[in-house]
Amino acid sequence: MPDALALSVLAAAALLFAVMAVVWATAVRIHNAGIVDIAWSANFSLLAVLYAALGGGFPPRRLLIGGMTLLWSLRLAAYLFRRVMGHHPVEDGRYLQLRRDWAPNVNRRFFWFFQLQAALNLALAAPLLLACANPSTEVHPLEWAGLALWAVALAGESVADRQLDAFRRDPANRGKTCRVGLWRLSRHPNYFFEWLVWVAYFVFALASPWGWITVYCPALVLFFLFRVTGIPMTEEQALKSRGEDYREYQRTTSAFVPWFRRAGDRPG
Repeated sequence: MPDALALSVLAAAALLFAVMAVVWATAVRIHNAGIVDIAWSANFSLLAVLYAALGGGFPPRRLLIGGMTLLWSLRLAAYLFRRVMGHHPVEDGRYLQLRRDWAPNVNRRFFWFFQLQAALNLALAAPLLLACANPSTEVHPLEWAGLALWAVALAGESVADRQLDAFRRDPANRGKTCRVGLWRLSRHPNYFFEWLVWVAYFVFALASPWGWITVYCPALVLFFLFRVTGIPMTEEQALKSRGEDYREYQRTTSAFVPWFRRAGDRPG
């Protein structure tokens, strides 16, 4: 089994680093680094197929966790494709800021940034890897619990994305902050449910040998959301574009976990 795991990881690493090199070259050509978000999401589909094929564990479990990962990955990648390419050639504000910060070596630094995303794909796929290698012929209650939590998280993320899309499509909302549906309860409900997906994968992996070590996956996602490219950069851009309207939203609305609004918010 260790040999099978090592082979799976090596094959995955070679595939991901090659894919991200091609994506980087494409981003340079079209001058839009935002496509890295699409590729990062879609890469988990590749890992789902690869690990399910090479994992060597109980086939129904491999199909279950592989299918969960594939469905989540393709939904998110399709959503991001519509968002990124719908604004092309205008680049997302986060990447415009990186271009300014990284000049004059922007293309070289983006190359390593893209490769870092491949490494992150590999690290976060550990629950999938261990579950696909699990030889137990019984589906554990923790795996059913992980499936249930994953379904809730996927539904929540999908609803949040649709609500934000519908709000943005209305010309009357231009320059305004979305306070519709889940967005009345959290400034980033999409991020919250995205994180919950990773909690679900961790719960699922707990039923597999060494699955407990994958606790770093939801912890790492939470770190990136709160400290790196998630909430800080998103809110910085929102403050630049919406000013006092977004400051009021910050004062009255939970940053992450959907929760009751504080007094003072005007209707959305």
